[in-house]
Amino acid sequence: MRKATRNEVNVTELRQNLPAYLAEVGKGREIEVTSRGRVIARIVPGGDPRQEARERLAAARKLSRVGDVVSPTGEKWDAER
Repeated sequence: MRKATRNEVNVTELRQNLPAYLAEVGKGREIEVTSRGRVIARIVPGGDPRQEARERLAAARKLSRVGDVVSPTGEKWDAER
């Protein structure tokens, strides 16, 4: 496996040495995949899905306003639409 600059690896190198690069990602390293010198993807270590979901919910709470969604609004609407 060739050492990549700035954690970059081209697609061909990645294909030839995928297990070794995945092992590096498993150790916490982020890898940028390049094609023709341009970054096309990043491989990042997986996190705890539950913690990530909690973080997304916390971020959504900051941007959302929850109101009363059960009480009538007085608006007429057609359920057939």
